Amino acid sequence: MPTDCISYQNSGYFSTLMNDYLEEKSNLQSLYHHFPNLQNFGSQIQEKKANFNDTSRATLVSVLQKQYATVENSALTNQNIAALANSNTFTVTTGHQLNLFSGPLYFLYKIISTINLTTELKSKYPDSNFVPIYWMATEDHDFEEINYFNFKGKKFRWNKESTGPVGRLSTEGLADFLEVYALELGSSTNANTLKKLFEDSYLNHDNLADATRFLANALFSAYGLVILDADDQDLKRNFIPFVKEELLHQSSHKLVLETAEKLKDYTIQVNPREINLFYIEDNLRERIIFENNTYKVNHTKIEFSESEILSLLENHPEKFSPNVIMRPLYQEVILPNLCYIGGGGEIAYWLELKSFFAAAKITFPMLLLRNSVLLATEKQAKKADKLNLSWKDLFSKQADLVNTKTTEFSDFPIDLTHLKEQLQKQFSALYEVANKTDESFIGAVKAQEVKQIKGLENLEKRLLKAQKRKLSDILQRITDLQNELFPNQSLQERQTNFSEFYLENGDNIIPTLIEQLKPLDNKFDIIVL
Repeated sequence: MPTDCISYQNSGYFSTLMNDYLEEKSNLQSLYHHFPNLQNFGSQIQEKKANFNDTSRATLVSVLQKQYATVENSALTNQNIAALANSNTFTVTTGHQLNLFSGPLYFLYKIISTINLTTELKSKYPDSNFVPIYWMATEDHDFEEINYFNFKGKKFRWNKESTGPVGRLSTEGLADFLEVYALELGSSTNANTLKKLFEDSYLNHDNLADATRFLANALFSAYGLVILDADDQDLKRNFIPFVKEELLHQSSHKLVLETAEKLKDYTIQVNPREINLFYIEDNLRERIIFENNTYKVNHTKIEFSESEILSLLENHPEKFSPNVIMRPLYQEVILPNLCYIGGGGEIAYWLELKSFFAAAKITFPMLLLRNSVLLATEKQAKKADKLNLSWKDLFSKQADLVNTKTTEFSDFPIDLTHLKEQLQKQFSALYEVANKTDESFIGAVKAQEVKQIKGLENLEKRLLKAQKRKLSDILQRITDLQNELFPNQSLQERQTNFSEFYLENGDNIIPTLIEQLKPLDNKFDIIVL
């Protein structure tokens, strides 16, 4: 099977911003605190320890114990929850939307990166304890982003209306969804395990937050994962001073805009609002806006004076929901967190926030790009070998791959550059003659040169096309294999649900990933199952 390694930078699937961040380019260094390597965690531990309000630990543990009251979790998860009460315990956190049945594969990779990093930290810093946290994005309200998953090239969508925070959404109606999905799974032992996991997660829980907690716990409890739903009154009470600052002074807007200016040469991930908060109820999540000295809830008739909204904040902090700008601050206020692990888009918006954190006097976490993985079967790896394909070949854009392999498999050179160079030498001699006669002749020589070079280029294209027809069988096998590994010519991890691989590999899939993924290695893992 192919043995070459793929870095994030040469995979072709990461933004310029992420590539520059991974290479620690000097123009980005002011936008993060410590770059994520094992040695730098020592400084991060000391800074977070000195700057974290330990009195909030009791609230955090109490909330987690309440959320886990009806969940059958592992001794290690229970131990990790209890450990959070101690001042020498720190967290590593990843966050993810409540995608139906986990959504794309990278849900697994985020969590496994988090678990494995805590294991490395425990080995390096034995005097401290480290807990992996999955932060459920229960307060998001873009249901269209999470109400489906892909299985064997088919999209399974949950058709339902949703207007409020998705974590509070009723799971009613998913029994019909399971019936359709179950038909595709078949009746194998692994298929029946998946059906039961879906049923236990979604049909035996009333809302999407509880269902997702059950699912993630079933998959990762053995590794001590702690799952947090921060849509909680007690947790938000600790965030009241920061919400008040945002309501009265809107400081995040100015600070994030200033930082975004430093990223003007890149694609900016998010833009701040003047107030980066939502007002939420069970069926409502709308922006808070400030107009004519009045706080209004967008698209509603709800409004407050300054004194009224501050009173509401003190008495009902659960009605205030941080948006993408404020949520990271909320996370770092309530968790003794050292590092956030996310995808490229997430790390990009975190890079806009450092000055905002500094103004709030909250330690900025380390930012680590999650593991990325391509899963292949042994059969696919053998096919690649037989077709003389490296992993680098398979990561290429399909048009480039086909052209490269057509040239490689041809018995003669398709590239006519040598003939173009010979032609240009001949025309150099003609230019010498032209320079000695009438100027009009120079134009005629130039026009003829352009015409003949273009003619060779057209012949080159036709020759390539002819060879593609001649080699169509092997080229079709190459593109078929690439399409299997990169569905819709995109990364597998962004398209495919874990259940597709569970059907063939069963309970082995997560232990295999746990064993092989190294979160600090910064390489694209290719795992043959």
